[in-house]
Amino acid sequence: QVQLVESGGGLVQAGGSLRLSCAASGSTFSINSMGWYRQAPGKQRELVAAITSGGSTNYLDSVKGRFTISRDNAKNTVYLQMNGLKPEDTAVYSCNARIRPTEWDTVRNYWGQGTQVTVSS
Repeated sequence: QVQLVESGGGLVQAGGSLRLSCAASGSTFSINSMGWYRQAPGKQRELVAAITSGGSTNYLDSVKGRFTISRDNAKNTVYLQMNGLKPEDTAVYSCNARIRPTEWDTVRNYWGQGTQVTVSS
């Protein structure tokens, strides 16, 4: 069984920083891409940033230059460093990972429980 456990959300003033972490545990034969999504009230979920197993990254245009995604493959962990936070970044942030649990499985999509990020003006 695979679990994604997130940490690092909270309340911060505009211009501040937060660092989110997401660790995959359990049966993780291989982990392909990992990423962070967010969903604000009344809005659709959007991809904030993603990183492949080889380290290639892509970002939502509105966070480019402010957010940095990274991963530690030895720890099966992905991070999202968020600097220069704005009130419009307020949302529930969820970790996503495409994982092959065992060598006999196909790649599956897994989600963390979500962590609230609130940016006050």
